[in-house]
Amino acid sequence: MLGADLTLYEEDERRLAAVLRRLCEDAKSRAVFLIDKSGQLIAAAGETANVDTTSLASLTAGNIAASGGLAQLLGEKEFSVLFHEGEKDNLHISVVAQRAILVVLFDHRSSLGLVRLRLKRAAEDIGQAFAEMALRTQQEAGRGRAAFRAQFAQLTDEDIENLFKG
Repeated sequence: MLGADLTLYEEDERRLAAVLRRLCEDAKSRAVFLIDKSGQLIAAAGETANVDTTSLASLTAGNIAASGGLAQLLGEKEFSVLFHEGEKDNLHISVVAQRAILVVLFDHRSSLGLVRLRLKRAAEDIGQAFAEMALRTQQEAGRGRAAFRAQFAQLTDEDIENLFKG
């Protein structure tokens, strides 16, 4: 489950992973991570073996939350993009589709400009995937409610009395 209103299936994970692989390659980055705002890793691509993805995901979500507090102090809705520059590695962190965080880890082989350029398409693709997942989740919930109503409508007064006799 991804948020209260979105269900993530295996085919969704494959689709998102493909977007991340393309972004990783096109941006010449070391790794790319998609994280939900609660700090859970959704998908990753690239050189992820030496990265503690659990810590990265939770710290990134905390970073976004803290930045949100700073934004409110300054009268902004949010800061949707963060950039951290290190000696060897850099992190580009952005909120995508108002529900997830995209983290691009890159080094000297890439540049901030290239990452930002390639990220735009990936963010659109991720937003489209989330929109389709949300629609599917709503449709499934509607079918579930209809099935429940149909079953409940078949209950008779005798069935209800039998439930409470027990």
